[in-house]
Amino acid sequence: MNIRKVIILLFAAFAIASCASTKNVSSSTDTSNNSVEISDIEETTLTEEQRSEFEYVFIEGLKQKQQGNNDNAQQLFARCLEIDPLSAVCMYEMGKLHYVKKDLTSAMLLLERAEDINPNNKWYKLTLAKVYQQAQKYKEAAAMYDKLYEGYGKNPNYLYTEAVLWGMGKDYDKAIETYDRLADSEGMNTQIAIAKQSLYMESGDVDKAIKEIEELIKNNPKEPKFYGLMGELYEKQGNNEKALEYYNKIFDIDPDNGFVYLSLTSFYVKQNDYKKGFENLKLAFANDQLDADTKIQYYLMQTAPGSEAPWTDAQISTLLEILHDKYPDDERMYAVYADHLIRQGKMDEARDNIRKYLNTNPESYQIWWQYLIISNEMEDWQRLWDDSDKALKHFPEESSVYILKAVAQLQLEKYEEAIETSKKGLEYSKDPMSKSQLEVFIADANYQIGKVDEAIEAYSKVLEEDPTNYPAMNNYAYYLAEENRDLEKAELYANKAIQANPTNSTYLDTYAWVLFKKGDYELAKFYQETAIEHMEGDGGVQIEHYGDILFKLGEKDKAIEQWKKAKETGEHSDVLEQKIKTGKYIDEKGK
Repeated sequence: MNIRKVIILLFAAFAIASCASTKNVSSSTDTSNNSVEISDIEETTLTEEQRSEFEYVFIEGLKQKQQGNNDNAQQLFARCLEIDPLSAVCMYEMGKLHYVKKDLTSAMLLLERAEDINPNNKWYKLTLAKVYQQAQKYKEAAAMYDKLYEGYGKNPNYLYTEAVLWGMGKDYDKAIETYDRLADSEGMNTQIAIAKQSLYMESGDVDKAIKEIEELIKNNPKEPKFYGLMGELYEKQGNNEKALEYYNKIFDIDPDNGFVYLSLTSFYVKQNDYKKGFENLKLAFANDQLDADTKIQYYLMQTAPGSEAPWTDAQISTLLEILHDKYPDDERMYAVYADHLIRQGKMDEARDNIRKYLNTNPESYQIWWQYLIISNEMEDWQRLWDDSDKALKHFPEESSVYILKAVAQLQLEKYEEAIETSKKGLEYSKDPMSKSQLEVFIADANYQIGKVDEAIEAYSKVLEEDPTNYPAMNNYAYYLAEENRDLEKAELYANKAIQANPTNSTYLDTYAWVLFKKGDYELAKFYQETAIEHMEGDGGVQIEHYGDILFKLGEKDKAIEQWKKAKETGEHSDVLEQKIKTGKYIDEKGK
């Protein structure tokens, strides 16, 4: 017999001894982390045949669980309970499996029963406490940790967790009492005092909350953060004079403390004294004790969409200049400043600001990405094409850069190049979304160069792989309509696209165009008017299509009027001039 077989057999024997449902068994087995204790299971009467089957099935259940086959494991453990209904370890194992499946009710019932049968097993209690906590039964979880503290060496971590859970359950008296027990055994510390102060505030006992902080200050007179806590506490109570008194005491202890400037900024803003608030904010941003991360985070909070921060664009620019001067090599400053300029509509200036950084520090993908996105937003397609090429020299395996490059090439009608770029991007595409996008680009480009069959086949494939790709769905429907192919399928896809995007002007235009091609002109008119209602920009194509529909409805003068409007936009078909000249609808495809 070789060594490996000996080890396996010993493990099996060990597990069997742990599972046997006999009295006064004291052993352990690995059910989760090599630490489960099984002891004093109630005596039951099993025949030798039942005992043998139990042991075999239980070990098979453990194996299935270790292999990740939880459903199989659960069935095996359930069979064990049929053989021995008082097997605490089986209830424990099944409880854990239900917990993994988020079936907290079943997990609780099984673990409670296991803990009731074998109250001396701490792992049952720990797991049950965890399930209680997940189920938001915080008081029950706290009570379980109290049992663990009393029964297993008075571990202070159990007592601390118990206190936190009482607080989460809003039983503030028991939470404070538990913290006091912890202080009696471990000594009072800052963490306990601050936790008690918070609990007193939650329960509305402001005087006791103040007393806790006063005790902290008395024991730590040189610690600025406790004065800050007291300032915040008085500020919440509306006692601004006392709050300011404690904030200013911080300067006596630590004249260069940067955090107090942030506290004072908030304080003065709440008093609507924006001038003093901004003065303190500038001092905070210029402070050397505050790190760049803290300042950037605070800035982002103050300027986030929906923020009620009172700062003007000029003041924000001042803050950003302070940050830029203090951290000239931090790439995030360029990104933050560019974001500010974009929000002001200064796209060119934002792009130029990032370009300056990239000239000397070209190895940040995030900065390149933001830089390219600005050109995309500006619809500066030639610049986007040129700069995406430069970005790919530094990041040749980033599929998203290939996507932007292909966008530029499609807009510039460089269809062969767009196909080549998209195929290259597919080599590095790691997620279904980017892959689908690149495949759509290839299909679009193929259609534009006259490879209609290849394009339609490609769209069909994309939609098989991604049935909610609405841009692909829209294009597919439009091209089918343009080619007068399978108009029923075109209508189906166009309808799906507008059902999911009912205000998308492009999708509405496509649906109207499909209906037009089918000869349903009245309904086409309704959807085309809806498309124009939601139109953004000039929308020359939508307006021209509206004229086409009106012509088919016999409204020739109105049709010519719409065609002339479309001509003014500069966005129209190649046959628009001929339509206006002849006063007739002309199919661009000649179909």
